Amino acid sequence: MKCTLIIPAWIPEDIFSQKTAGSQINYWQPLGTLYVAAALQQAGHEVRFLNGAFMTHNEIMQELLKSKPDCIGLYSTTFGWNKARHAAQEIKSNLGDIFIAAGGPFPIAMQEECLRQCAAIDAVVTGEGEFTMVEMLDRLAAGRSMAGVAGVVYRENGEIKKNPPRPLIIDLDALPFPARDLLGDEGRYIPPPATYKRKPVAVIMTSRGCNRKCIYCFQIDKERKSGVRFRSVANVMAEVELCLQQGYREIKFIDDTLAADYDRAMAIAQEIIKRKLDFSWFASACVSQVDEALFKAFKKAGCWAVLLGAESGVQKDLNTIRKGITPAQIKKAVAAGQKAGLTVYTPFLFGIPGQTFADGLKSIAFACELNPDIANFHALTPFPGTELYDNIEKYGTMSKDYTDYTYQGAAFVPFSMTREEIAELRQIAFRRFYGRPSYMLRRLLKLRNLNDVKASIKGLKSLFWILVQRDLFGQDRSG
Repeated sequence: MKCTLIIPAWIPEDIFSQKTAGSQINYWQPLGTLYVAAALQQAGHEVRFLNGAFMTHNEIMQELLKSKPDCIGLYSTTFGWNKARHAAQEIKSNLGDIFIAAGGPFPIAMQEECLRQCAAIDAVVTGEGEFTMVEMLDRLAAGRSMAGVAGVVYRENGEIKKNPPRPLIIDLDALPFPARDLLGDEGRYIPPPATYKRKPVAVIMTSRGCNRKCIYCFQIDKERKSGVRFRSVANVMAEVELCLQQGYREIKFIDDTLAADYDRAMAIAQEIIKRKLDFSWFASACVSQVDEALFKAFKKAGCWAVLLGAESGVQKDLNTIRKGITPAQIKKAVAAGQKAGLTVYTPFLFGIPGQTFADGLKSIAFACELNPDIANFHALTPFPGTELYDNIEKYGTMSKDYTDYTYQGAAFVPFSMTREEIAELRQIAFRRFYGRPSYMLRRLLKLRNLNDVKASIKGLKSLFWILVQRDLFGQDRSG
């Protein structure tokens, strides 16, 4: 069958303030969609991919009218749900009785509610999509019902029916590598400025799942019964080498934490060194799982940066979000990363349940004392399917406007703070952290190439607006 996978059209200003979008915009390779595409291709189906990051809605519709697919796979995040609904309605209106299945974080979390909210969508994939989509297309090709297809909520004769969930994929090595050949110009897919060294940039996930229980993090396995499911080191290295053969020069490892299995993380680094592979890379890790020895191995293997989730400098707030770490561990991990020669990124959160404005100021002071190379300051967001969303009445109030769910707008407001205070804390944080003369001098001395200069210019433009426009994060994103 002919299947077209679609990310609905969007623009940076849908997510970021117009004044700071230049330093925040990113175009990640949509790994989940590419995995589904690869599974469909392996099963013999013809697959196309239309990415609304680089196409307007009208351009997507024109392509669909020309290609006339048999089935549509529609991806949606929470903030993109309204656009996904609109796209589904337009597709049905223009292409007739075409089968539309929705997947992605929002449909997985909301399931049958998506069918209630959008009559144009015929089915929702409620878990990992690789095997589910293959079985769905096989059923469509045979003219059979979706009854019994695990991991699907579907519409039949006007009724919404829910099949049992599909078990999580344990043998991740059995999956084909993501279908990056469908991306087109891979040079368009770049992370935010200052978060990569070389282009083009590929994205790789060496594991799935998490055994931690942060209240703001969505996992298909809510109870974390499956823990972290790892790919073998050999399988990971085969994908790395394939990416290098395809011309990629940098890799982002986007596991929740690459160091969930310390020995395996070390083995990956050592294998890169052993094979003498020439690429730069970036990874994320939990501060309680790393040390200087691991970071030195990462550095020797070509890693140039690591993201360490700090979230707060106040233990009470770390306990509330169930982070399972301490400020002392954060300090130790950041120092170890910098000593090993890595660029260290640390995100922080405002709007944590029970957090006061004074607590937020303490986190800002902690961030300045910590002195990572790059810090980011987000608003805590209650994405559907998280502990925070599912038990919102315990923690505070949340916006009913899905376009607020971007880490930028304060979609969640704890009982202990106001929306305006969250916006003010974000602006104070950026101003105090990046406005320090010592920080500016340090960044200036680290400029090594034209890419560094361009990233710094974009960062300075954002800092200018943060300094001169006091309500930057409190106003509409188009402002």
